[in-house]
Formats: sequence, C-alpha cells, structure tokens
Amino acid sequence: MLGTRIGIVAALAACIAVASVPAQAAGCLKGAAIGGVGGHFAGHHAVAGAVVGCAVGHHLAAKKEREARAAAATQPPASAPQR
Repeated sequence: MLGTRIGIVAALAACIAVASVPAQAAGCLKGAAIGGVGGHFAGHHAVAGAVVGCAVGHHLAAKKEREARAAAATQPPASAPQR
C-alpha cells in the first residue's frame, strides 16, 4: 500500500515537473495518463507506463506538429479575388 502511494506521488511529481515547461510537454500529459493506466493493468507498472507514455506522447505530438508545418509550407499562397 505504501509502495503504491509512493509510486503515485512520484508519477504526479514527474508530470508536474514536465508540465512546468509547456513548450516541451506537448502530448506528454495525455501519454503519461494513458501509459500509467495501461501499466497499472499490465502488472502494476504504472510509473514505468507513465514514463514511457510521456515519451511516446511527446514524440507523436512533435511528429504531428512537423507534418502540419510541412503541409502549411507546401500550400500555395492565397490569391487575390478576381473581378
């Protein structure tokens, strides 16, 4: 019981530490929440799941941002209205 509480507190502290830097936390909180739940059900490894989920969530958010920037760069500029 005490070990579980320490694990939960450690996971929350890690989330708060990462969340204090919003530019780098994109996707981390959602990934940590999903990974923590998945890790809990996969053998009581919630903290490990949260850490891995944070890394994966951040990677996917960064990838999505890069793809959005690339798509915006390839779009032609808006033309002036024709008469």
